[in-house]
Amino acid sequence: MRRLLACSVSVLMVSLVCVTVARTGEPVVPPLPETLRETGLYSDWNAKVVASGLLAFAPQYPLWTDGAEKSRWLFLPEGSWIDASDPDAWVFPVGTKVWKEFRFHGAPAETRLIERTAAGWRYASYVWRPDGSATLVHERGILNSVAIREGVRHAIPSRADCTACHEAGPSRLLGVSALQLSDDRDPLAPHAEPVPAGGVTLQTLVARGLVRHLPSTLVQTPPRIAVSTPVSRAALGYLHGNCGMCHTGVGEIASIGFTLQYTLAQPSAMPPAVVTALAVPSRFTATAHPHIVDRIAPGNPDASMLVARMASRHPVLQMPPLGSRLVDEDAVALLRRWIAEDTPQFPQTRASAR
Repeated sequence: MRRLLACSVSVLMVSLVCVTVARTGEPVVPPLPETLRETGLYSDWNAKVVASGLLAFAPQYPLWTDGAEKSRWLFLPEGSWIDASDPDAWVFPVGTKVWKEFRFHGAPAETRLIERTAAGWRYASYVWRPDGSATLVHERGILNSVAIREGVRHAIPSRADCTACHEAGPSRLLGVSALQLSDDRDPLAPHAEPVPAGGVTLQTLVARGLVRHLPSTLVQTPPRIAVSTPVSRAALGYLHGNCGMCHTGVGEIASIGFTLQYTLAQPSAMPPAVVTALAVPSRFTATAHPHIVDRIAPGNPDASMLVARMASRHPVLQMPPLGSRLVDEDAVALLRRWIAEDTPQFPQTRASAR
């Protein structure tokens, strides 16, 4: 009798849960962990031993964050894999996590977490405290965190800022892609980081069955930016890694017709950045630079709006608009060289921006 009653109660409880889920229509997702320690990054918190099964990686075109040193780890649930049918927009399984640690002057400042849940992607940042702990940052972020240099402090982004960058285009994990993890690494890429010891690349992910359905041509020949000079390759790679997450040719800003993402699925004779920027009038007018009219003026970096905006940290002029407070001087120098030396070689038409 007791056993029958217990079973009846259990069935009733399951029924109630099912009714609740059916009524809301949304899966139940646990709240974000309050501390980094609870996220699963470390198997031994005190010794900072990264948990086994996490995959260290380094994109070949890293995002500029005021010179921060970074470490990154990818977690895929056991038995799962990434669908790379579209090499420019991988589909990650539910349960995927990526951590990215930021360090200034050798000390960790924050660790960001991106996770795909049953309800979609979510983003969190954990700020490192003087006592060695790392706690969840409020959704508004932290405007002034650790010092980068005198008078300049690191800003930890709000969750809205994270969403703005990561969900502007088709891919949520900006550094985990066929091009970024290619084994054909660009030696001139600004701030390039070596693949960490034991880290993964595109080849190792495919070999382990963790990336599937990648077009065979990209398995046989590691993807790279196909242009005629090393400087063009590095410049276009930098724009892809630092600007291409928003300037994808689709989404909210598709109407401006300015694409800086380098695509592998539909290769063209000229990269999209060249087609949509070279000798194309800029829609942005800068009062400080009234003489600049083109996005990229062939052969003339001083007359290129792209350079003017990247070389500024004025809140209205700066590009990218989020994520940094210092100009990436190395990248600006590279882009100036590319515009001066290589862009005159591309066919040009003074087209109107669409």
